[in-house]
Amino acid sequence: MTTSIEFETVTTLTEQICPPSPLRYKRILLKISGEALMGDQGFGIKPEVISLVADEIVEAASLGCSVAVVVGGGNIFRGVQNSTKLGMDRAAADYVGMLATIMNSLILQETLKSKGMPVRVMSAIGMDRIAEPYIRLRAVRHLEKGRVVIFAGGTGNPFFSTDTTSALRAAEIGADVIMMAKNGVDGVYDKDPKISPDAVKFDQLTYDDVLLKNLKVMDQTAVTLCKETKLPILVFDFSRHRAITKILLGEKIGTYIGQKA
Repeated sequence: MTTSIEFETVTTLTEQICPPSPLRYKRILLKISGEALMGDQGFGIKPEVISLVADEIVEAASLGCSVAVVVGGGNIFRGVQNSTKLGMDRAAADYVGMLATIMNSLILQETLKSKGMPVRVMSAIGMDRIAEPYIRLRAVRHLEKGRVVIFAGGTGNPFFSTDTTSALRAAEIGADVIMMAKNGVDGVYDKDPKISPDAVKFDQLTYDDVLLKNLKVMDQTAVTLCKETKLPILVFDFSRHRAITKILLGEKIGTYIGQKA
């Protein structure tokens, strides 16, 4: 009962700030990298950052948008990098990385619950004590009931990134867009803006632009899957105040990637 009241309160407050309006996207998959959760730390999760992410998700859901989330695990363990550094087998390292995404997902779940948001974690790796198994129709049903769904454990297979997981799950649940949340980077640039002051930002790109120019938006497997399923990608800075809500209400923020620029 408390959760329901809290969520209704959040909804009421949001409606006062943002009167009901046709949403640009009715179902989104939000991809958050593990590194983005670190903030200015070198490791782990900064509480203020994950609280900000949760606030954005709650507000988006209160507007009537179905929200699914994929969280990376790079703030704890990166399979590709550590398999080389530690001499690990790549498959074993990737499984450790998947466990890192489950840890992040459980923390995000509890943060959302503390804000009155109904939420479920669904894992591609069997973890029945702490998360539901991933079943596509069950995930869709949770979304239809207004719950946030967090997809954890990657695809359940090594050699696939959480970017590919995002593209796959978004296609499976019928998402309208993949929203790639970056911390402090407001879109796609021709080079790293944190290193090169003369970097040029793209407002719109096609899938082929990303693939041919080898732009570091997401891995090429994920971009190719988005191209095949005609699933648009929006890269934006989630640290910008109420960025997700502004996008849902039609404001042009970040870089849009689709079939046509």
